[in-house]
Amino acid sequence: MIRLRPHHLLCMLTYKGEGYSPEFIANFDRLTRQLAASGEPVEIVSGPDDICAPLIAGGDCHCFNESVLERDQKAAQQLSRLLGEPVVPGAILELTGTRLAMLRTAFRNGDIRAACEECPWKQLCDGIAGSGFKGVKLA
Repeated sequence: MIRLRPHHLLCMLTYKGEGYSPEFIANFDRLTRQLAASGEPVEIVSGPDDICAPLIAGGDCHCFNESVLERDQKAAQQLSRLLGEPVVPGAILELTGTRLAMLRTAFRNGDIRAACEECPWKQLCDGIAGSGFKGVKLA
């Protein structure tokens, strides 16, 4: 099972293969391939998750910053409302094609973007959502 922090559910919607380092990108690519191939559920966690692993190993501790924890809180609140179930540590979520389409529609409409306000990747994700999510890794 892949472990994700709440705001990374949003990041997966627009991920095209860019990131903090080659190791980060290779890991994120592997995780999106794994989710796309297996349809396995994800477990919501608090703090660093499977996407963060290369950053932690490389000594980048931004994963623990208060701003990142705030992104998780905002994402969890909006995702819980949208999905109609709690997005809290320990929750197990299925990322079916139907659910991904619903999440992308809400993302494009700005309904689940509160966590993105101060994110350094916001402009990139805006463009990807605006293009209809063309070229994303998790379809």
